[in-house]
Amino acid sequence: MISLLKPAPHHLALPEARIDPEYRRQRRRVFAGIFIGYAAFYLVRKNFALAMPDILAAYPDYSKAALGSAMTGLSVAYGVSKFVMGSVSDRSNPRWFMTLGLLLTSGVTFAFGLSSAIYSSLFLIVALQTLNGWFNGMGWPPCGKTMVHWFSTRERGVTVAAWNVAHNIGGALVANLALAGVLLFHDWGAKFYFNAVIATGCAVIVAFLLRDTPQSCGLPPIEVYKQDFPADYSAAHERTFGFREIFFQHVLNNRYLWAIAVANAFAYFVRYGVVDWIPTYLQTAKGFSFKQSSLAWAAFEYAAIPGTLLCGWMSDKVFRGRRAPATLLFMLLTLVALIVYGSNRHGPLWIDLVALIAIGFFVYGPIMLIGLQALDLVPKKAAGTAAGFTGFFGYVFGSAIAGTGVGWIADHWGWDGVFGTMIVCCLLTMAFSALTLRHHPSSLVSAP
Repeated sequence: MISLLKPAPHHLALPEARIDPEYRRQRRRVFAGIFIGYAAFYLVRKNFALAMPDILAAYPDYSKAALGSAMTGLSVAYGVSKFVMGSVSDRSNPRWFMTLGLLLTSGVTFAFGLSSAIYSSLFLIVALQTLNGWFNGMGWPPCGKTMVHWFSTRERGVTVAAWNVAHNIGGALVANLALAGVLLFHDWGAKFYFNAVIATGCAVIVAFLLRDTPQSCGLPPIEVYKQDFPADYSAAHERTFGFREIFFQHVLNNRYLWAIAVANAFAYFVRYGVVDWIPTYLQTAKGFSFKQSSLAWAAFEYAAIPGTLLCGWMSDKVFRGRRAPATLLFMLLTLVALIVYGSNRHGPLWIDLVALIAIGFFVYGPIMLIGLQALDLVPKKAAGTAAGFTGFFGYVFGSAIAGTGVGWIADHWGWDGVFGTMIVCCLLTMAFSALTLRHHPSSLVSAP
């Protein structure tokens, strides 16, 4: 396995006449690979949240907080894995790294759908969901590495925003495919195994499409091809960094990276505090059906697509590459929509749908921009680790707490307490993002 993860050796350089058409072809290919692959990771990540009402009904001895601990385990493992595997990804071939991670997480998800023995033990449920989170952590780092090697700084805002749509499509399809699986097999376990089979097929496609760096295909570095050089770019950025150099020279001493990492934690609490609990909140607190809650889940995710694209475009064109202003604007609008959602405690479903569409439209943009800003803040050979660092905070201190934490708050203080906590997290996201307002990823310098 280790040999499969090593970066591919550089091939001989292509003739100059072939560089442009080959670059264009390979860029389309690798973008399709990371798009399909990352969407597929979402097909096998949040299945447990969709199945939680069924599990609560089939196994009434479990509380919401107890089952929420499985989502916490997944989120903690995902956050740690995203950081650790990010540094491994920086030294690996993304083609095989991403394929392997997708196959492993699909296998764990498949088991949840077919083995009823898993549900006899809370420890086993949490352990396997934690393992699933670790394998899922192998998805983002190779995508980040691929984008910084194949797309230059000036085009990265729109590119990352377009790629980021993949997880909204995957996040929406997980509910759509789960519903299709249940209707097809008349078994709530299909929420797991039906999606897992589809994700496995996507892993094969990823292996076919992805490539390592442009240099491995006989092409020059993206900075040379696009004549788009970051202010501190040098030939040294093309060599593979050691783990110590990545951590201590480019990540842990970066105050802007720390600020957006903390902001990410609060943003993720809002994101997963809403989406993970849509089925449970709408079905148990408001009496809606699984079909209705699935519609709400899908609406939340699909709304993020135009919102994320708009946010990325604004950060590039309106704010000239500055990510923090767009983050602040979109989090403020998220706050307004969240207040509407939480205030509609006894109102009709359509108000919940409109509020969820608005939250989905606005909240995913800041989360995307925080990941993009992490890429802007370090040399590209440390991109996976930097993205993993912010992701670690997002999942371990944000999403993980939204698992057990939201369940515990709902059990003790009701849903009013849940919404109050998420409102505070919106405000804290804006506060920490504001600390990076002075950062600007300059790329308007001459070639070294």
